[in-house]
Amino acid sequence: MTILRYKDLIKLNVEEVEKRLIEVRKELMKLKAQAARGTPPENPGKIRALKRAAAKILTYKTIKQKEASKKQ
Repeated sequence: MTILRYKDLIKLNVEEVEKRLIEVRKELMKLKAQAARGTPPENPGKIRALKRAAAKILTYKTIKQKEASKKQ
């Protein structure tokens, strides 16, 4: 998973954003499970980056939902 940037999110449609969020959450869950078992992570900063990516996606979705509700 590469670093997720806001300008990349803008280019995606709703379904792709949902897929990306699911991917990020699955990978984060996998890394957290490894950490809980005591396995040393190959990249310790990846958990933090994945948390931030999930937050960016959720923020983007919230903004889009508010824009859609204002148009109605």
